[in-house]
Amino acid sequence: MPELDLDVPVAQLALALVDIPSVSGDEAAVADAVEAALVRYGHLTVARNGNAVIASLDCGASERVILAGHLDTVPIKGNVPGAISEDGSELIGRGSVDMKAGVAVMLSLAATLTTATRNVTYVFYDLEEVEATRNGLGRIARENPEWLQGDFAVLLEPTSAVIEGGCNGTLRAEVTIPGVAAHSARSWKGVNAIHAAAPLLGALADYKADTIEVDGLAYREGMNAVGIRGGIAGNVVPDECVVTINYRFAPSWDVDKAQRRLEDVVDAAGVDGATIVWTDLAAGARPGLDAPLAKEFAGAVTARGGEQARAKLGWTDVARFGALGIPAVNYGPGNPERAHSDDERCPVAEIHTCRAALAAWLSGEDA
Repeated sequence: MPELDLDVPVAQLALALVDIPSVSGDEAAVADAVEAALVRYGHLTVARNGNAVIASLDCGASERVILAGHLDTVPIKGNVPGAISEDGSELIGRGSVDMKAGVAVMLSLAATLTTATRNVTYVFYDLEEVEATRNGLGRIARENPEWLQGDFAVLLEPTSAVIEGGCNGTLRAEVTIPGVAAHSARSWKGVNAIHAAAPLLGALADYKADTIEVDGLAYREGMNAVGIRGGIAGNVVPDECVVTINYRFAPSWDVDKAQRRLEDVVDAAGVDGATIVWTDLAAGARPGLDAPLAKEFAGAVTARGGEQARAKLGWTDVARFGALGIPAVNYGPGNPERAHSDDERCPVAEIHTCRAALAAWLSGEDA
């Protein structure tokens, strides 16, 4: 089993995490390593659910802060094992941005923070990079909801060490367009379903994305075709075409309203017989920056030279915390635009910045 030394510098710990492959659905090795490392510390209470590991610090405080991060990554593309750049400025490799640098910050804090101004729960969970129904944090909420009781949560998703409030909602739909099969030598005897999809693809290409302000933060939406399939052979007119659409919508909208918006686009395209199957539905989360602990944390970050909060444009599990009634923000090292890229890399300085800010806030140094 791979071993993790939580006492090494946090960037080295992040590299050790990158070097443990943990593609979604295959997180057992990294979860085993995280659990084995945490149980060595007597100030922590450690529990496990599947490939999710929870560690709690109980200081007798009246409030509890949750720090959360996922252990899984998207598939590897020749970028594991990882490396530290020659000049020491970047952590390189799959998961360096999304989000093993953030997980390393959590592990380092869990090992060294033996007391705090609030009780602290560290949640390391699995299956974030796949459909929402499999999400490990959602599984914990269903099976061990007491583990997620808290007053405020920080999700260490990559934000370039800037607080990002809330998140967009997301949904995916498969739009099936019917046709009539025929031999391609006599194509006029059939109806080409792929050709029939052209008006829908045109409508998506012409879609004008709105920027919607929610509680002072600007969220940009987007609706895109992200997949298309159809046809069974090179000499057969296809009798079916399936277009997969992903819609990212502002957190001021609920899922029902977002579904209606996508249906309106499909209907306006005028494709006869098109049917819609929803394959993923996840609500967004409003910024939540007006909560007392969120204000306090934001003040601590900006007091240390951090930028003002901005909107999270992707979907993250702050939405799950919001659904549980827990105010939550995104704050972690790494540029989110580098997440999932083949040359994924995270500035080492941001790893240190996030660790220092959280350590100072939780220990009361910024009070």
